[in-house]
Amino acid sequence: MAKERPLWRRLAFRLCLLSAALFLCLQLVMRRTWCPEEKPPVAEAAAGRAAPLSRGTERQPAAGRRRVTYVRNGRRGSAAPRCCLPQLPGDRRRKTVRWHIDLQPWASPTPSLNYEALRFLKYISTSQISCEHMNLNSLGGYPETTKKPWSICLDERFSLVHRLRSKQCRLYSLGLGNEDNQFEISMANSGCEVHRFDPGIKSAHIQEGQHLWYHRLSIDWRDPNPAIAAHKLHSNTKKLGTILNEFGHQKIDVLKAELESAEWKILENLLLEDVVEQIGQLVFEVHLHWPGFEVSGNDSSVVRYWYSLLRELELKDFRLFHTYKDLSKPQMFLKKEAFNASSCYTLSWVNTRWK
Repeated sequence: MAKERPLWRRLAFRLCLLSAALFLCLQLVMRRTWCPEEKPPVAEAAAGRAAPLSRGTERQPAAGRRRVTYVRNGRRGSAAPRCCLPQLPGDRRRKTVRWHIDLQPWASPTPSLNYEALRFLKYISTSQISCEHMNLNSLGGYPETTKKPWSICLDERFSLVHRLRSKQCRLYSLGLGNEDNQFEISMANSGCEVHRFDPGIKSAHIQEGQHLWYHRLSIDWRDPNPAIAAHKLHSNTKKLGTILNEFGHQKIDVLKAELESAEWKILENLLLEDVVEQIGQLVFEVHLHWPGFEVSGNDSSVVRYWYSLLRELELKDFRLFHTYKDLSKPQMFLKKEAFNASSCYTLSWVNTRWK
């Protein structure tokens, strides 16, 4: 029979074990207190980043490493979550969302309608770039276009003339119940793929000939909110960027717009969402007899806003090559018979970076 150890030896053994455990705990506490930069590898991997280096050293970025943020789809049973790369310095894959354009400085030390109007009218009446060929018949063998000056630039230095010859061009025409479609028909006959958007047609989509389509859609500067009952009545109203995505079109060679005073807000939307970068030439009818839909402010502020929109186009490398003052329309400027201005101008720009 084994001899039982004395009580004092058992107590001493247990005291030694307790002391060793306390010593280890103190070591861990002191290590975390005095060395906070060191993290266990497991925690480091869970955090998704490497522990900071000590002073005097610089971290080299790991090759091919990207930070990925996962966003839930919000629908059960979705195949896989969507992921978005965060905006990194110098990374242009995602662009900052803009909510308003940058307004140009006032034309005079104090806000003045006279100075704003004179600056604006001079701007839209002065071509910024010359264009020698502005009609389809200038190419030879193409039909005569309509007398209304929906001018496009067909100089050899710009891509539209080459895309027309190769039957690869695309035209979007935005209208509001206007029956004048001779320009669209001429472009379709030349082999250009033409899409005319008009909420007044009877069917959702109509194809006439090989290259001409009509769509019962109207273009707006916002998409309708399906959660609001009143917006359901306008479900056929969409932003141009939304329609481009739905149609699977990456580029528009020519965008023609005749929108009866909705053009200012739509142009603003195209600039804010960078849709203009997908367009080769713009042919817009602008109206000056009143501010336009949802354009607020006093008269001098409105003209400053108009001018700022057109200067934004210039910053996007669009250059005005043709301007037409419609003398058949009332000679009004913001409800005033002043400044020798017409209430309607047709302006044509070419994107000088368009390929």
